[in-house]
Amino acid sequence: MRAVVQRVSRASVRVEGATTGQIEAGLLVLLGVGPEDGPAQVAWLADKLCELRIFPDAAGKMNLSLREVGGGMLVVSQFTLYGDCSRGRRPSFIGAAPPALAEPLYRSFCEAVEARGIAPVGRGVFGADMQVELVNDGPVTLLLESPPLR
Repeated sequence: MRAVVQRVSRASVRVEGATTGQIEAGLLVLLGVGPEDGPAQVAWLADKLCELRIFPDAAGKMNLSLREVGGGMLVVSQFTLYGDCSRGRRPSFIGAAPPALAEPLYRSFCEAVEARGIAPVGRGVFGADMQVELVNDGPVTLLLESPPLR
């Protein structure tokens, strides 16, 4: 799994003009699923993001986790994170998992984050054309990729 993670003061996602998910302070996660991903990658990434110390403590140092600050998470499916731009001018998305695999793992990831006590967990709509708005706090933006756990 691949994720672009942004610390935000607020974020929302809209589909066809309707808000499908929104959070105040927390993390916006753009989540891509690869063809070799499974439950082990879901658990690894959920643990990592819930405990990643990227929020400021009283001294202003990145020392607190999402759980410690009581933040929410907005998760948006993003197959384009597996886009390959190494050849030609048009990205190839052959490296992304097919929807039949990716959608259940996307849902499983959201449920795993909720099971770890994060609330709210806002969601986009898998496969939909979405408009995402955010206020990046910091700015803090990180790229994460789960190791190939089997």
